[in-house]
Amino acid sequence: MGPLSERLVALAAMGGILFNYPLLDTFAVDGLLWGAPVLYLYLFTTWGALIALVAVALRINHRSGRGG
Repeated sequence: MGPLSERLVALAAMGGILFNYPLLDTFAVDGLLWGAPVLYLYLFTTWGALIALVAVALRINHRSGRGG
């Protein structure tokens, strides 16, 4: 398994942990942050951050000359 595969597997595992019950329950509170429920903000910011990290991992791989 190459470095890109290892990075992507690590990001998938991180996503599995971040979107699992214990952390989701932590953010399931009755409150608003900037006018939106805290859980929604957690879900969408975490989702966006994972997408950005995958893009960075793929860009690093592409720049190193091993990408397609």
